[in-house]
Amino acid sequence: MAKFSRIEVALKMAETGMVPVFYHAEIEVCRQVMEACYKAGVRVFEFTNRGDFAHEIFAQLVKHARASFPEMMLGAGSVVDAPTAGLYIQSGADFIVSPVLNPDVAVVCNRRKIMWAPGCATLSEISKAEELGAEVVKIFPAQQVGGPDYVAAIKGPCPWSSIMPTGGVEPKEENLRAWFAAGVHCVGMGSQLISKDLIASQNYAKLEELTRTALETIRKVRAK
Repeated sequence: MAKFSRIEVALKMAETGMVPVFYHAEIEVCRQVMEACYKAGVRVFEFTNRGDFAHEIFAQLVKHARASFPEMMLGAGSVVDAPTAGLYIQSGADFIVSPVLNPDVAVVCNRRKIMWAPGCATLSEISKAEELGAEVVKIFPAQQVGGPDYVAAIKGPCPWSSIMPTGGVEPKEENLRAWFAAGVHCVGMGSQLISKDLIASQNYAKLEELTRTALETIRKVRAK
């Protein structure tokens, strides 16, 4: 079962401002990436359901995190249906992230009081997700949907919406400033932060450095 409550996860997302998003078929690579992120200050990490036996890797990762990174909130992303959500919840997921809005996933997560962040692209979808109990809504693909301007437009009539853009978010000050000025709850960041080159070269020290800088940049842009 989850180690952290849905409220704890939502608050930590807001506190740190960033959720790294990552998948790899090798558990050791996942461990190294998570360790680098944790050392840099990350406390909410999304492992994506992108390959065969991904849930088995995730289960190992949860055990490792609980033993070595006690403050890490580890969730599963790219979850599109209820059975898959249940599988990851049973494996210890602290939260579930979806690229789509599927009410069946909401039912499973709500029954176990697991935080669920569904993927939405319209204000009607966002409203429906909140009606179904989503505390944080994922905008995906964020840049293609409309970027920071789109988030700012949503926050006009719906200032209560907590939005996490994923897709197109970059660890650069100008980009992060635009997103947080628009009013995002936090940002999801995948290959723009954890690049294929860093993984191929196994340069986890560089990943830690880039992640720490990104978190510091988020704190900086929020302060202004």
